[in-house]
Amino acid sequence: MWKLLTDSSCDLPVSFYEENDIGHISLSCLIDGEVVWGKNKSIEASTFYQMMRDGAKPTTSQVNPQEARAFFEEYLAESKELLYLGFTSGLSGTVNSARIAAEEIMEERPDVKIIVVDSLCAAMGQGLLLYYCNKLWKEGKSMREVADFAESNKMNVVHLFTVDNLFDLWRGGRVSKTSAFIGTLAAVKPLLHVNYEGKLVSVDKCRGRKKALNSLVDMMAEKMGSKKDINKEMIMINHGDCLEDAELLRDMIKERFGYENFMINNLSPVIGAHTGPSLIALFFMGDVR
Repeated sequence: MWKLLTDSSCDLPVSFYEENDIGHISLSCLIDGEVVWGKNKSIEASTFYQMMRDGAKPTTSQVNPQEARAFFEEYLAESKELLYLGFTSGLSGTVNSARIAAEEIMEERPDVKIIVVDSLCAAMGQGLLLYYCNKLWKEGKSMREVADFAESNKMNVVHLFTVDNLFDLWRGGRVSKTSAFIGTLAAVKPLLHVNYEGKLVSVDKCRGRKKALNSLVDMMAEKMGSKKDINKEMIMINHGDCLEDAELLRDMIKERFGYENFMINNLSPVIGAHTGPSLIALFFMGDVR
């Protein structure tokens, strides 16, 4: 039986990987040069984001080819067929490291097959695509069938984001300090998404947190198109360290569309280092990103 693998940028609960026997490799987050989150290292989300509020400036580190190779070789002891769904190449070089490692291994071992898919997705957008790939794996689909599904559907995974505090984006290097200062004075809340290149870009702005959350729901209505029924299965919401806002967004979506199945989780330090504690992110399937 082939094996489904991914990386920690899916931002799914650890229990999801364990319950579904999905292998995942961790990118790393460092504060003052020390790894606080990564392989065999974890930190509570509330602790990490409080450190950011207190002025910590975390940095992140992608998986290198040597680490990716060791990861693949670990799972080749179980199966000679591996499908790896990777963090968008628009934000990290991790998936390219995985490709290098896979090619090296397959050149040395002709009996092994490793497929690497650049999801062009991030956070629970990547997690949502993994969710559907895992469902197909459970249904007995072949590795090639699931890989083809991922390639064919990854552009339908919609990522919508907002932050309450523009200084969160400034600390993460996403906006200038001047823009953060002026925007904060004007109570501007940016609306962002992940584009077709897998990069985080701004699409609009509004004033006030609740208006920003309402705007995410309005954008969801615009982008779902023919995918309304599939979204009955699962909607995913990430937050930095603002669970109440995540639950408010969930309730808005329930009221607007009648959906009942949601997964809510903290944004991991690797992505949260660049977006901060006030980020809210919504993920669903749509006709267009």
